[in-house]
Amino acid sequence: MQTTTPLILIEQRNSEHTAQIETYAVTAHEKVTIPVKGMTCAACQARVQRALQAKPGVLDASVNLMLKNAAITYDPAMTSPMGLVETIRGTGYGAELAAQDQTALDEQEAQDRAQEEEYRELRRKALLSGGIGLLAMTLSMPLMGASDADVHGPVADPFMRWAMESLTPAIHAVAPWLYTFAPWVLSYALLALTLLVMGWAGGHFYVRAWSAFRHHSANMNTLIAVGTGAAFFYSVLATVAPEFFLSRGMLPDLYYEAVIMIIVLILTGNALEARAKRQTSVALRRLVELQPKMARVVRAGAEVDIPVSEVESEEIVIVRPGERIPVDGAIISGTSAVDESMVTGESLPVEKQPGDRVIGGTINRSGAFRYRATTLGADSVLGHIVKLMREAQGSRAPIQKLADRVSGIFVPIVLSLAIATFVVWFVTAETAPAVRAFGAMVAVLIIACPCAMGLAVPTAIMVATGRGAELGILLKGGEALQRAGEVTTVVLDKTGTVTEGQPTVTEVILVSGTKWSERDLVRLVASLEASSEHPLAEAIVRHARGLSLTLSTAEAFQSLTGRGAVGVVEGIALAVGNALLMADNAVDSAPLTQAAERLAAEGKTPMYIAIQGQLAGLIAVADPIKPTSRAAVQRLRDLGLKVVMLTGDHRGTAEAIAREAGIERVVAGVLPDGKVAEITRLQRAGEIVAMVGDGINDAPALAQADVGIAIGTGTDIAIEASDVTLMRNDLHGVASAILLARRTMRTMKQNLFWAFIYNVVGIPIAAGILYPAFGMLLSPILASAAMAFSSVSVVANSLRLRRARVA
Repeated sequence: MQTTTPLILIEQRNSEHTAQIETYAVTAHEKVTIPVKGMTCAACQARVQRALQAKPGVLDASVNLMLKNAAITYDPAMTSPMGLVETIRGTGYGAELAAQDQTALDEQEAQDRAQEEEYRELRRKALLSGGIGLLAMTLSMPLMGASDADVHGPVADPFMRWAMESLTPAIHAVAPWLYTFAPWVLSYALLALTLLVMGWAGGHFYVRAWSAFRHHSANMNTLIAVGTGAAFFYSVLATVAPEFFLSRGMLPDLYYEAVIMIIVLILTGNALEARAKRQTSVALRRLVELQPKMARVVRAGAEVDIPVSEVESEEIVIVRPGERIPVDGAIISGTSAVDESMVTGESLPVEKQPGDRVIGGTINRSGAFRYRATTLGADSVLGHIVKLMREAQGSRAPIQKLADRVSGIFVPIVLSLAIATFVVWFVTAETAPAVRAFGAMVAVLIIACPCAMGLAVPTAIMVATGRGAELGILLKGGEALQRAGEVTTVVLDKTGTVTEGQPTVTEVILVSGTKWSERDLVRLVASLEASSEHPLAEAIVRHARGLSLTLSTAEAFQSLTGRGAVGVVEGIALAVGNALLMADNAVDSAPLTQAAERLAAEGKTPMYIAIQGQLAGLIAVADPIKPTSRAAVQRLRDLGLKVVMLTGDHRGTAEAIAREAGIERVVAGVLPDGKVAEITRLQRAGEIVAMVGDGINDAPALAQADVGIAIGTGTDIAIEASDVTLMRNDLHGVASAILLARRTMRTMKQNLFWAFIYNVVGIPIAAGILYPAFGMLLSPILASAAMAFSSVSVVANSLRLRRARVA
């Protein structure tokens, strides 16, 4: 269960248009994920969804048929997790709270075990009941052969009629003794076999259908139970009271083998579906398997192997070449090259040295090293990724709302159509109207499939998020995935996104007549900037340390977003930043304006230095673009996307960087609120905007954009405000994420089209619409095969995303 206290950022502008941001906490809300048992189709999902959304205090609910859980955001002042559990139980489905100490890794392992057990159980039932079904078909042959052809030939189950004509000679040759039994013996044998299959293999259909009935609802189990139940009781009547049919001039027709084969085929479809579902989460399963079970640590001066779960924070861990790194940490001794491809998607090993961070689950390729454990369990990088993926896979895409609306009324409509089918056939059929009407009604009930509608969107989301994770792209949910697929404009922050984000000092220029030396300026400016986390500030500090300068502690430090920094060092008032900051402090920057423009035209960032209110000099910092930025921008343009670069930097610097990266449109000299305003302007112009950034000052823009994309090497606040996180510091991930989202949306639409068209076409065919023109009737057995195929085909289509070439 997760507690979240959202923050509202309120911008206020003063007369000089200086942005001030105040933060106010609002009412806390909590999130909980509750496993739901017994859901089998879209109608089940829709019923639980409606009940939760109607619950007072529920802010948002996402019920997932694939994961069989409900992710709920609620107000703890109005409801509680147990209250939510009772709401779910009130709809007729099982629910219980997960263990409080379970991590996302534990939950995924439990889900994998449950899916494996479900698949094995369904496969066992399908195989054993399939064998019983073959025996039942064999026993039914003598009965069908003995029937009056004028009565039973045209009205018997078409599939069984074909089977009888094909197999009777072989059965006569192999088992002629079958034809020596009295018909009533064979009938009762079939009755016993049918009861066995219905009670054991198909028992859960009837239990769930009864549960739905008791709670005044209907679902897929209702259709199966009514269809097979009606066929069974019809056959029982024909077995125990054949005179009911004989008095009406016809021999009784039995549907025992049809009931068995319907259950067999549905179970087979369910088993194939369960197997395919397991494949949708294969990426998550691989992530869970990354973490080794044991770790080698130093305790009491000796090396000991312990379970990973027992590793403690700050403990020294030893890793040898070829071993997986057990937990997150920071290297304290030794060097190596680490393969992080399974987490970041980066194919080349990353060089590591003391001070560098290592990620649990990655592979140490070369040297041995020791490191200090930092984040463990749920707080680790791997734990966060698994948690994020599970939340994404449990989320809903807006496109699913149509399927939910249809699912809510689907089963009652099908039941009405089945009754109408029976009435029409009973009234219009010239030969054996009751039998024809009954067969068509059962076919309508069995062929209808709300399952495919419930699986159409979640399966695509699950496979897409897994495929994204393999490429180092973490998608935060179905809604983000859908919006990413609709993006028309990509807005890029400059520093750390288009550029390396590791600038270096290239020049220090002194104003004419200053009493300060270059080393004095660098020392004072570096002392001030040591309190800042900005990449340009870090570059100045690195430069000072490279000159072996001793830094002092800054007082009254203030970071003024979009302008620079001010503070006091050794009793001296300093202001370091752009021309706007100089103007704010009434400092005349004109003597160095020409030099600043020259540096900007070279793609460097000039920063004015004012000491005690007087211009003292200029320091230039260059941040080269990433080697992959130009090619990545071209990929975005090839996808038909407009590319814009936003930066708070000087226009000349920004334009130089943009030219090098192949970006045609630049908006320079903007504060964080200016970035938000530009994105808002694009949105009002009808653009669907994706914002890509990595810094704290990007967070408001990331939140305003239709899709926020954070570079994984950026700050936590930027990642939190985003919809997509790129684990690799590479803009190619932006193009890959958008391309993956587009292909996922296309798959969702294909799935929904198939789910709807299957029912729109299949139900009328089952009702007998082709009979007047072609004399064709659909067997209930073939209807069940079609029903099973519809769900499997949707899952199989989604699985194609695992091979999507988007990198």
